[in-house]
Amino acid sequence: MSPAAQNFSVEFFPPRSAEARVKLDRVHKELTKLGPAFFSVTHGASGSAKEGTRELVLDYFAAGSEIAPHLTSTGTDLGHVRELLAAYRDAGIRRLVVLRGDRPAEQPSRERGFHARHLVEFVRAECGDHFHIEVACYPETHPESPSYAMEVEHFRQKIDAGANSAITQYFFNADAYFRFVEASAGAGVAIPIVPGIMPITNFAKLTAFSAKCGAEIPLWLARRLADFGDDQQGLRGFGEEVVSGLCERLLRGGAPGLHFYSLNLAGPVRGIWKNLGLCDLSRRR
Repeated sequence: MSPAAQNFSVEFFPPRSAEARVKLDRVHKELTKLGPAFFSVTHGASGSAKEGTRELVLDYFAAGSEIAPHLTSTGTDLGHVRELLAAYRDAGIRRLVVLRGDRPAEQPSRERGFHARHLVEFVRAECGDHFHIEVACYPETHPESPSYAMEVEHFRQKIDAGANSAITQYFFNADAYFRFVEASAGAGVAIPIVPGIMPITNFAKLTAFSAKCGAEIPLWLARRLADFGDDQQGLRGFGEEVVSGLCERLLRGGAPGLHFYSLNLAGPVRGIWKNLGLCDLSRRR
């Protein structure tokens, strides 16, 4: 599969201040030059953050970027979802990322509540086939999954509900991705599964977030990263090398693209993009 036939995308989160928005605008402008297929924007959990998502989505779409706003089923009023869908559809947006989102502490089980597959069904009922719907999947299993088999089954249900493609949680073990794709195919899933890629920029933050979301940092990698101590420049250089190598293996193995969790930073994404030889994608599209 040639790079031109693959989808490379970048994720942002809504900035929390006017200063952060100015910085993100610069990052967006810089990464736009790389020619990604689309940018996704995460869905804020609070009222102001939710409005920040809508504002960012509509602003960047008006500026000419393909945008995929996130929608979450947890803690979201369906009336609000209906309003968002109308606003995005009227603006001309054609892609969504539909997720469950973080559950409230008082909701202890993954089996309860309104989940991503229900939200996919809701979007289809409201908007038909207007939106291309991305959903999440977890090659190393979701922290709340009782088994690997149930992880694949939950994923299959989201596809049956009407999802078009999927973006994985990030990982650092390519075999986990390839085996999950194989298991999903065995369960009847026949949609593109795009690997989610996390650049390595801060070991402490990566460790904390990975523990929360269930992404495994291989022991050899964790120890190498720990050895850098306060040498952030060295850590980022090594991290770029490791993640670039992971991406190369994924693409050689047939991955239909890559989705970069940018952390609202341009440099790490740009460095990996360059290492993969993707810098002229905008001229090939």
